[in-house]
Amino acid sequence: EGEEGSVAKEEAKLEYAPGLENVNEDLSELAEKEIEFLPITTKAYLYLSGTPFKALATGEFIEEQIFNWTYTDEQRAKEEFSKQNPRARNPYGALPQMRLLTYQMPDELLAIASSGEFDLNVFFEASGKELLAQFKHKNDVQKWLDIIRGGYAPKSIEHLKTGTRPPFPYSDVRLLPYLQHSFWFMPNVAACHAMANLLAEKQNTFWHDYDVVVSAGASAGIGLDALPPVRKAVGSGFETKTIVLSCGKLTTGVTVPQWSSILMLRNLKSPETYFQAAFRVQSPWSIKNPNGDNPNEEEILKPACFVFDFAPTRALRQLSEYGIGLSPSEPNPENAVRDLVSFLPVLAYDGANMTQIDAGGILDIAMAGTSATLLARKWESALLVNVDNGTLRRILDSEEAMAAVGRIEGWRALGDNIIETIINKSEKVKELKNKAKDGTLTPQEKKELTAEEKEYKSKRKLIQEKLIKFATRIPAFMYLTDFRENTLQDVITKLEPELFQTVTGLTVQDFHLLVRLRVFNTEQMNQAVFAFRRYEDASLRYTGIESHEGLTHYGLYNTVVAVE
Repeated sequence: EGEEGSVAKEEAKLEYAPGLENVNEDLSELAEKEIEFLPITTKAYLYLSGTPFKALATGEFIEEQIFNWTYTDEQRAKEEFSKQNPRARNPYGALPQMRLLTYQMPDELLAIASSGEFDLNVFFEASGKELLAQFKHKNDVQKWLDIIRGGYAPKSIEHLKTGTRPPFPYSDVRLLPYLQHSFWFMPNVAACHAMANLLAEKQNTFWHDYDVVVSAGASAGIGLDALPPVRKAVGSGFETKTIVLSCGKLTTGVTVPQWSSILMLRNLKSPETYFQAAFRVQSPWSIKNPNGDNPNEEEILKPACFVFDFAPTRALRQLSEYGIGLSPSEPNPENAVRDLVSFLPVLAYDGANMTQIDAGGILDIAMAGTSATLLARKWESALLVNVDNGTLRRILDSEEAMAAVGRIEGWRALGDNIIETIINKSEKVKELKNKAKDGTLTPQEKKELTAEEKEYKSKRKLIQEKLIKFATRIPAFMYLTDFRENTLQDVITKLEPELFQTVTGLTVQDFHLLVRLRVFNTEQMNQAVFAFRRYEDASLRYTGIESHEGLTHYGLYNTVVAVE
């Protein structure tokens, strides 16, 4: 998270006034401070999040504490209600379906900003302030503006030859109604101003019909202060045409019903940030009782909304991670992505044709373009291990399990009674919190409560780290073994048990026991093994090597899925 964290901090500086950079605090930090900052006692806390992946990944909440209502749930409810009640007003009817359209740029533009993958931040690099802001690759950005409105001559000749004309955003008659009010997500403040300046130049007469609002930098206002100029430009939404340029403002917690499309013109590494911004355009736009004679009638003005992306590999990687994140208990990642794309169709332009891509294709593109670092992150996820009290108790109650965890590298350094300490301290904290509800907690006990809670949380984190460190040895084992169609469980326990012990330090019996006690999360392991298999094959295929000819199935951790 180092590089992305520093980028996020830089963006925060641009977004907030001095001293307000840390307004959005982490859930885990809030959890530790809740007793200090709330002068009331309560039975429970409810944490709300639009994209809760990080909160889930840190293991702050166990399954029974999590309730999800996602985009997929709402679109499924919309579809099922229409089937069951064809004549009734659908309460979900105004929620538009999102579509993702990705575009491969021509080779001459890819050459400007590509190191294996098109880098939008490099392509839209700019310098200067406000009216003096200019793009570094201004000629090429001008070509890009011509491409998205279907006016790029070299491509027009190709389309005549092939007899196909792909749907570019600002040229296709089916897309134009959704681009009357759009949001362009730029890399930084300079790029926002440079784009506004370029759109205003004499040659860009097509774009002069649009009211361009720059919502970036201190001059645009802090937080919600940036919203009134946008609302004023949009008006009712019928007689106006707008483009909002932003590099972070108005991408969370803002509703502008008339926004129907977003152009992703920057690199975003996390699916949370990507979809937080994307879902700005998914807010409903409808008129209740349009004729004044039927309160149950609703005219839906925005049945669909669009995300346009010009870095296909990156976009599909975000989508696959988002789909998998929405279905943490689904063992087969392809099913998780299939569920999402059944309600979020993906069309990709490969330079010649625009085709709809299925879940398998999305994962193929996403995995072939991934890096070893991204793959390693899957094996460093807190989701791979369970450290709740129930699991710790199961370890504590088994002599064999205690001996097994004792053989994990670095475990002995944690101390002999660490599991017992965590359970006892968490129970003591629970007892003190119950006492707090009655209002009988002394100041000394309040201090004790905070100290005990901090200690047991930090000790639980230490255990989590040791278990994750063990999990990161498993990819090394997979590299060294040559079995692909067998489940990893079978490879570990039956085919190469000695190799497993050499690489990880645990015997097969040890590992088997810990899996049975649910110390390791098998659903997450299936996903991590699946990512490994796809990446391994895609990487070798890219170099012209067919690693395992005739391979028909991938063995995951404890299940098998077809390659096709």
